[in-house]
Amino acid sequence: MLRTLIIFLATVVIYSCSSKEITSVQLNSPDGKITVTLSCFPDSLYYAIEMDGTSIIKKSLLGFEFNNQAPLADSLRIISVTERSANEQWTQVWGETKQVTDNHNQVTIELEEMRASGRKLNLIFKVFNDGTAFRYHIPEQTNIDSIFIINEKTQFHLAQDYSTWFIPAHYDSYELLYQNKLASKVESANTPVTFESNNRKTFLSIHEANLTNYAGMTLKKHPDSDLLFHAELVPWPDGTKVKAKAPMATPWRTIQLGRSAGDLSESTMILNLNEPNKLADVSWIEPMKYIGIWWGMHLGTHTWTVGDRHGATTENVKKYIDFAAENNIQSVLAEGWNTGWEHWGRPRAFDFITPYEDFDLPGLAEYAKAKGVELIGHHETGGDAEYYEEQMDKAFSLYQSLGIRQLKTGYAGGIVPRGQFHHGQFMVSHYRKVVEKAAEYQISINAHEPIKATGIRRTYPNMMTREGARGMEWNAWSAGNPPEHHTILPFTRNLGGPLDYTPGIFDLLYGNAGERVLWNNQDDAVSRVNTTLAKQLALFVVFYSPQQMASDLIKNYENQPAFQFIKDVPVDWEFSKVLNGKIGDYITIVRKDINSNNWYLGAISDEEGRSLRIGLGFLEQDRKYIAEIYQDSPDTHWETNPYLHTITKKSITNNDSLNLILAPGGGQAIRFRADN
Repeated sequence: MLRTLIIFLATVVIYSCSSKEITSVQLNSPDGKITVTLSCFPDSLYYAIEMDGTSIIKKSLLGFEFNNQAPLADSLRIISVTERSANEQWTQVWGETKQVTDNHNQVTIELEEMRASGRKLNLIFKVFNDGTAFRYHIPEQTNIDSIFIINEKTQFHLAQDYSTWFIPAHYDSYELLYQNKLASKVESANTPVTFESNNRKTFLSIHEANLTNYAGMTLKKHPDSDLLFHAELVPWPDGTKVKAKAPMATPWRTIQLGRSAGDLSESTMILNLNEPNKLADVSWIEPMKYIGIWWGMHLGTHTWTVGDRHGATTENVKKYIDFAAENNIQSVLAEGWNTGWEHWGRPRAFDFITPYEDFDLPGLAEYAKAKGVELIGHHETGGDAEYYEEQMDKAFSLYQSLGIRQLKTGYAGGIVPRGQFHHGQFMVSHYRKVVEKAAEYQISINAHEPIKATGIRRTYPNMMTREGARGMEWNAWSAGNPPEHHTILPFTRNLGGPLDYTPGIFDLLYGNAGERVLWNNQDDAVSRVNTTLAKQLALFVVFYSPQQMASDLIKNYENQPAFQFIKDVPVDWEFSKVLNGKIGDYITIVRKDINSNNWYLGAISDEEGRSLRIGLGFLEQDRKYIAEIYQDSPDTHWETNPYLHTITKKSITNNDSLNLILAPGGGQAIRFRADN
């Protein structure tokens, strides 16, 4: 922590919500441009948000409904208001930006029922310059013990009919294509969900932070208004949403705000709402690039199960280790190494200890170590979370004994116990148990089919990356991801945290590429990746992940000059900046390497070709750079000619500018190598 300024202001007041006069509490952002108002009416609690004097969220309801007690949402009075301000800077273990500023104003409002029960409820609001957040806290009290929430009454009443980027609410999956509709036409959404005003001067994203021992939140249209959404929590099998004991706190309900789409992408509010790092020793946590036995299984050229086409064999993995050692790739993943894949779908199917007979786990760990490369462990659970919890200690102990300190987990399939959802309270707690248990064995996690990212990586920096999006694999066995998909994710899913999208496919046309892709009819799918090769390079910068996979078969990287960019690009950054962006159309991001003076740029487009002029003022003054430019050629097109690209070099300084030419479905990747 470099500097800390904390100011405490405390006032104690008595307000009566049962009186005819409306009582309110206001809180402004440090720059004074965002205002949150809490209103205490005779029958309910409401909040509202303004930015630059314009309404963003209109009067919206707060409170709870329980199945064992009366609702905790009305007949309340404010008994105290405590204000607090903070301005501090903290350092990430790894991240998009090394130093994070936490500058906010906070108010804690203590409420008490005027009924005989006299139950208490605290509301905590924080207002940053990049948004606002609030959470509920039910303190310990004699008249509340066990808590069974059947409805969180939180509402989000939009002030206008925003253009909305969303995926429909789904309790088990985030692997859906994003849609763009007016908010009035949206029935439900997973969070983060992003809104854009008609004049493109206001952007907001609703999500949650520090999702701990609670159900994941989705948004559902309220019948009272086309612009009113309420929190819909993912339920337990019996319909209860959350089971807890007092004292308890909910996750933060977050509304990130910006005046450009890039403001949302640069926001650190989600991170700031999580607790500081709890791990005393983080020396074993290391961002890495990786390759692996993976893409071939999705193509169908290899199998997870043992047999003639088994991918994870000792012979194959040695080839990947050799390639990694020669090409600045730090680690190798081998999916399908352990027995049990042939029992997929059965209870307790996977053995997390025993390798297939053609996979020498100890020998490969030793071979990799001798080459300066690490093996990445893999545990597919098939959704059997209950059994996995029984096996974690011995499975993690095995990896620790072999020096394996990275692990990819998977939860493909229905959750066991049956009736649980991937994003319900049971699984939220399960995913956290995995992260905490892994930390005991000094293992970092890359979770697939995960709970959504809500900033827990700050508290447990061994929770490094996760899927939680429609990633590269969908290009192997469906119509794939359309070119605009990549230009939506930075402003939606990626606002929650790092994404293991697995970019880097060079063999873009591996099936019947002559057919036109029909995005709304996957029965007419073709086998191809719907980008140019240059865009695949740019995704290494645009999609942040501290564990970044070069996902193609290694034979497709051999004798490819463009692979040099993947060899060079780092995965840990000192600073990141969005230079331009329009949701669903294009984005340009630059990032500075934490270990050198080099910068890296990634620019991508949707199905339209674009020319984007950028200044280079982000580069250091009085320093010369060599720009190593990987770009689409004039005749490049994602559908008809995706491979064509050029690699050029030019000397530049921060006084220069560049014209980025992006082909339809294309991109551009640049390494700015410090020359002095």
